[in-house]
Amino acid sequence: MYGAAGAPAQSASVPVVHSLRRPPPQATGVSFMNNQKQQKPTLSGQRFKTRKRDEKERFDPTQFQDCIIQGLTETGTDLEAVAKFLDASGAKLDYRRYAETLFDILVAGGMLAPGGTLADDMMRTDVCVFAAQEDLETMQAFAQVFNKLIRRYKYLEKGIMYFVEKKKIGNKLAMLTGVLLANGTLNASILNSLYNENLVKEGVSAAFAVKLFKSWINEKDINAVAASLRKVSMDNRLMELFPANKQSVEHFTKYFTEAGLKELSEYVRNQQTIGARKELQKELQEQMSRGDPFKDIILYVKEEMKKNNIPEPVVIGIVWSSVMSTVEWNKKEELVAEQAIKHLKQYSPLLAAFTTQGQSELTLLLKIQEYCYDNIHFMKAFQKIVVLFYKAEVLSEEPILKWYKDAHVAKGKSVFLEQMKKFVEWLKNAEEESESETEEGD
Repeated sequence: MYGAAGAPAQSASVPVVHSLRRPPPQATGVSFMNNQKQQKPTLSGQRFKTRKRDEKERFDPTQFQDCIIQGLTETGTDLEAVAKFLDASGAKLDYRRYAETLFDILVAGGMLAPGGTLADDMMRTDVCVFAAQEDLETMQAFAQVFNKLIRRYKYLEKGIMYFVEKKKIGNKLAMLTGVLLANGTLNASILNSLYNENLVKEGVSAAFAVKLFKSWINEKDINAVAASLRKVSMDNRLMELFPANKQSVEHFTKYFTEAGLKELSEYVRNQQTIGARKELQKELQEQMSRGDPFKDIILYVKEEMKKNNIPEPVVIGIVWSSVMSTVEWNKKEELVAEQAIKHLKQYSPLLAAFTTQGQSELTLLLKIQEYCYDNIHFMKAFQKIVVLFYKAEVLSEEPILKWYKDAHVAKGKSVFLEQMKKFVEWLKNAEEESESETEEGD
């Protein structure tokens, strides 16, 4: 029998069994089957997608070491095969978690115990940096292995300098690091590890730096090295390789020159000079802004020249730039010349104090030429400035004539030579008359 709703009628003598299925909804004009979520067919053996890191085998450091050393044993000393093995192993071994263990093996041949010594109860391999020959060619070959490894697994970049911090270092690691810096595998910021207080105090940092920079400069040149250092703001920190009481240009220069790195010594000396020049110009401008007496300014500048070994031709360029930066110039060409003459006449005694050499006078002439060319409103003021300085005894005949003949630069040459033509002719005539008078007197 069926009930009114179309379901089977139930007998009172039969126990009721409740269905686990929900009863169909009341008819609403929508098919019941359409309301049920359709089950998609599945294939047997379907695999659920997992993240790559979950697929890597989890080992403790000892098991990780055994896997790496076993692979290196099979590759032998074929470094190309070593590189391929390491590249493939990174897909299943957790290099990120065991980076220190990996570098222990590749650099030292096995896991390092606290203090930087090889653990006696662990497996070892001779396929490592420390067991290789100490020559640049061998380190270049090992660098190719590390280069491929680090480029594939970028997070391993800092692994090399981990050994510096452990004091388990040496010439081979320093040479290898220099090559890796040269080919761009490592960033120069890793040199921060050398500034560890204990490493500096014990002389480890400076000794490591010698071998590192030798191989780096051998692969590139000092200009490329300097560019890499500047990029990470390390160019002014090299003297920190020594304790505070030895952080001087003289000590650095002596140490690295004797080690065969004269170009690095000269670079650091130049860097220090550049820094001193910037400080000199900054202070000079402040003194001028305050209106300090010229005698005080001259005394300060001469002390800085002596202390930082800055030659006079360099100083006159700094003084000229400082003098020209202390005033806001008129934008009208017909007025700026008059303004410049008035301003420079006031500062002539200061400029004259640093043109005691012919080369200093010539440097000042070139600075004036470049300034007038670079600042278009000064183009017609060049000759007037030179004549002013001649009368104020800032410049003399010989440097002016030399500048006119062959010492000028290309900037605005034709314009400035034309401006100076009559004055130069007058100087030549005055010089000839002076020579004639001298001869007659004799």
